Amino acid sequence: MTEHRTKQLLKKRARRERAHLRVRQRVHGTAVRPRLSVYKSLRFIYAQVIDDDRGVTLAQANSLDADLKAKLSGGSAGIDAAKVVGAAVAERAKANGVDKVVFDRGGYVYHGKVKALADSARENGLQF
Repeated sequence: MTEHRTKQLLKKRARRERAHLRVRQRVHGTAVRPRLSVYKSLRFIYAQVIDDDRGVTLAQANSLDADLKAKLSGGSAGIDAAKVVGAAVAERAKANGVDKVVFDRGGYVYHGKVKALADSARENGLQF
């Protein structure tokens, strides 16, 4: 990688981290309404339902899971993967008695994969 490209990537990551800190100032998960947190890497997408008061993850799903990978036709980081992960995290959260959450977009723009994950979680019974 060239030096210029490396600097661009570092700026982009720093921008996302600052945006995530701004989101986290307003969004806090409780036992009644835990936080649905989203993280994207270049290869996978991850979602967790977190009770911040106790510091406990109540449910999680990611496109790295073997059972979810079987449902994916294309890659493990696209919009289709985000939909499968959103549905899985909603089902797992409901199995643990969680119906309502607050959404933490992780500093990412609410578009594309993040929106697909959120819409899929809503369709499968999570309210936010």
